[in-house]
Amino acid sequence: MLDRRRSGVLLHPTCLITQGRGALGAAARAVIDWLSLAGFSVWQMLPIGPPGGGSPYQARADAAGQGELLDLSELPDIKAERADYDGFLSANAGWLEDYARFETLAGQFKRPWWQWPAELRTRSPTALVRLERERADELERHRIEQWYFDWQWRALRRYARERGVLLFGDLPIYVAPDSVSTWSQPEQFLLDAEGRPALLAGVPPDYFSADGQLWGNPLYDWRRAQADGFAFWRARLAQQLRRFDLVRIDHFRGLSAFWAVPAGARTAREGRWEPAPGEALFRALEADHPELPVIAEDLGVITPDVNELRLGFGLPGMRVLQFGFDGSGDNPHLPHNYPADEVAYAGTHDNDTTLGWYHSLEPREAARVDFYLRCNPDSVLEAMLRATLGSVARLAILSAQDLLQLGSEARFNTPGTVKGNWSWRLPPGSLTALLAAHYAALNKVFGRS
Repeated sequence: MLDRRRSGVLLHPTCLITQGRGALGAAARAVIDWLSLAGFSVWQMLPIGPPGGGSPYQARADAAGQGELLDLSELPDIKAERADYDGFLSANAGWLEDYARFETLAGQFKRPWWQWPAELRTRSPTALVRLERERADELERHRIEQWYFDWQWRALRRYARERGVLLFGDLPIYVAPDSVSTWSQPEQFLLDAEGRPALLAGVPPDYFSADGQLWGNPLYDWRRAQADGFAFWRARLAQQLRRFDLVRIDHFRGLSAFWAVPAGARTAREGRWEPAPGEALFRALEADHPELPVIAEDLGVITPDVNELRLGFGLPGMRVLQFGFDGSGDNPHLPHNYPADEVAYAGTHDNDTTLGWYHSLEPREAARVDFYLRCNPDSVLEAMLRATLGSVARLAILSAQDLLQLGSEARFNTPGTVKGNWSWRLPPGSLTALLAAHYAALNKVFGRS
């Protein structure tokens, strides 16, 4: 996918939901039309599965799609498309049946699966047969909703391809504690006897949080994963590559070594590093996908083993311009230090918008930005975006909020916090022809059209 210089826009589809209308119909096609007009050839999104607790990185189901994204005005007629529906059921039975069961039971009990009755918690065959008999209509409703999602997604991907736009997805490294995966495949995770996480995922203190980040996701039982040939991870990536042209693996460093925090810890400071079999995992993934169209999210505490793993499999990493201004000329996030086989960002979904970030800097830091980019507070945003597009990185990604020159009010996520995130919406009519013309000119002059 990084065969030539490209540029793209980071815009999660939930940002297109307005007045109860989903994103996967006319709203998404309008974004693709605008991207094409503006010279962008990549649309980057966050994970599109049903989120747990509002965060797309707390996936309740890897393979499923978020129902709220459906455009209800463009649903197919199941009677007229029965053959397509039956084909969908056959091709996706490996995950769909457990998903339908899980969502049906979650709706019934309204509490985590480890608090369900024992026969359902442990997936007694007799109990599952009874569920199929007693809740058949609800199970079918969940299957149909996922078919609707698949139908609209396939149409969206065809539309994007016809206009030269690649879809760039995101695979969370972990799943939510209360998820289809932990219920249906508990042996893949380090859980206690009842099904709760025995160790919690997170990261040590870093740029975003002095106490680190305690995510609370369950960690993998990597010995079991190696024993079965990494079947769980191979299925995860295969499903994403059925939907996307390119996939980012979030928190890539956790596939070399991961931060394990004891259950019940108050902060992530109490964790420790544990090794992960990243090389063996990627050999298995590469066997399935020789091209391996994967981007490694290699931000945070990066050690030589993480770089060796990424470079050993030829995976592009990420460079974020906002991280570049610590006063050191060899900072890897400054454009003059970028390798070509990287993905360049002004900021990611976890950063403040560029304007919000700049206006929060101490005067000395802001002066470094001004000096490096030869800009001033009135021109810093344009200078940051031009520096990102003008870098040697083959793929440059700009956030929709930066394109619209928005401040901190449009920040999408603040790591380490649980309130006020994931709620920003794209203002109607904001992707104008005039804005497209501006970026078409920039993409052309920087060789990214």
